Amino acid sequence: MKSPRDVEKTYPNHEFVEKLRRLADAIENGEKFEIQIAGERIYVPVRAEFSIEHEREGDSEEIEFQIKWTNN
Repeated sequence: MKSPRDVEKTYPNHEFVEKLRRLADAIENGEKFEIQIAGERIYVPVRAEFSIEHEREGDSEEIEFQIKWTNN
């Protein structure tokens, strides 16, 4: 079993765009998505669920593109 992890990594715009494009291509083609985040390679299965979350608190707003799955 993998250890718990909660990491947030900031990327320069061009790297973020590249990752989004690869994700969109994988979703469109029905393929798994692979990404490395803070030194760990993550394999997102085709069965993953995608959602978009919006949060607002005071003057701060946030949009999160979320990808969730369980490892069976």
